[in-house]
Amino acid sequence: MSTTPVIPVILCGGSGTRLWPLSRSGFPKQFLVLSGDDSSQSLFQQAITRINSIASPDIHLGSTFIVTNEDHRFLALDQLRELTGIEATLLLEPVGRNTAPALTLAALEAKEGVGDGFADPILVITPADQTVKNTAAFTQALRDCVAIVDADQSKCTIAILGITPTSPETGYGYIKRTGTAGAHHEYTVETFVEKPNVATAQSYLADGSYLWNSGMFVMRASTWLSALKEFRADIFGATETAWVGKTVDQSGSTAFVRPDKAVFQTIPSESIDYAVIEKCPGSQYTVKMLELDAGWNDLGAWDAVWQVGKQDGQGNVTTGDVLLANTNNSLIHATSRLVSVVGVDDLIVVETADAVMVAHRSSSQDVKHIVNQLEAQQREEKNLHRKVARPWGWYDSVDEGERFKVKRIQVKPGASLSLQMHHHRAEHWIVVKGVAEITNGDQVILLSENQSTYIPLGQTHRLANPGVLPLEIIEVQSGSYLGEDDIVRFEDTYGRS
Repeated sequence: MSTTPVIPVILCGGSGTRLWPLSRSGFPKQFLVLSGDDSSQSLFQQAITRINSIASPDIHLGSTFIVTNEDHRFLALDQLRELTGIEATLLLEPVGRNTAPALTLAALEAKEGVGDGFADPILVITPADQTVKNTAAFTQALRDCVAIVDADQSKCTIAILGITPTSPETGYGYIKRTGTAGAHHEYTVETFVEKPNVATAQSYLADGSYLWNSGMFVMRASTWLSALKEFRADIFGATETAWVGKTVDQSGSTAFVRPDKAVFQTIPSESIDYAVIEKCPGSQYTVKMLELDAGWNDLGAWDAVWQVGKQDGQGNVTTGDVLLANTNNSLIHATSRLVSVVGVDDLIVVETADAVMVAHRSSSQDVKHIVNQLEAQQREEKNLHRKVARPWGWYDSVDEGERFKVKRIQVKPGASLSLQMHHHRAEHWIVVKGVAEITNGDQVILLSENQSTYIPLGQTHRLANPGVLPLEIIEVQSGSYLGEDDIVRFEDTYGRS
């Protein structure tokens, strides 16, 4: 029996500003554990698991392509390693250019071939930040989409999942279907419409032929490239040029593919829909829509997180250390301390170690205005949490004042920080767990629990974990300037400068 070659593509960009303060540009929403079928998995991990579930005797899955920002490569890699049986290629964007260039990178990689029979595979494309309650229905719908695309010998068919609308939602684009259903219950797409106002959305719901646009597509790699070349030759040309200048390196079994940065920055920023999909009806390219009724949500704002969360008898969704009294239909997310809420309805309260956000549920889309203010004031709370993930582990800035800062630092087994020095600060290190290998100038020493050392200002140094258990230290910085940019790196395992 012949099998259809299929490559899963996860679009893992975006910063999720409407889910601040949990989602930040340095740790965006797709890497968060928010909700869904498996509460222990991030949205990114759920997306990978779901899309790989379409493998069958008729579908031969290749390596999963993940398109993400260069700055998020180690977040993605760490979360990939927590999944079993997943082979992946990371296509790293030096800057965000929306989803059309991102998909083009995946199509170009696919066209190069990743094995026999994969010269022009079918791409199954999904964002990394959605939830689906009925995985079986989702899997079957994507398998049907693959069959629809595979049956078209002209390679001019694109399949899209349309979501059964449950309310007059104004935050989604809509798809209007036409004609009669095909063999897989698919319909031809007549037109795509933008996010409507409430009255228009209500008319779409009453009409019955409009569905929400899920942003999930199925098409051959060659179909996307030829359609993009026809409709947006500027995006195609610039992305292809950036691709020709790519570099490739490995991290274990995972490949890192980097397009040329200077060229990639010149690519126009455009979405898959605007660049190609919305232009297809009436052209040589046919868009077929399959309806999906599977408890889908794109978690675009905190109200959506409340909707898909596990509600108690009063309609509240809580996470962390939360106490409630006379409170209804609210979402309370506590990260680092007790949060108590009394006598309120329809609120969103999100607490992190360095920020608290309170909003009415009906205004949760407007959290982005707070993020805009943070950006205008150049506040670090827009970008990073107090606890910051790094490829070697993490650090948590627990206290700071004039001329000092205190951090908890954890280093993974076998990992090390860069060989570095600082112009403006000295550091004191105290080992509280594990064994530390410390380079301090010309000396290399081993320290165990309760031992300490001092790194003078200007001294070349490195912290490494030679053990099999995590290393944890307390770092006390002192000096005239304590910013993270006061680092001169001489050697770095992770390619940072």
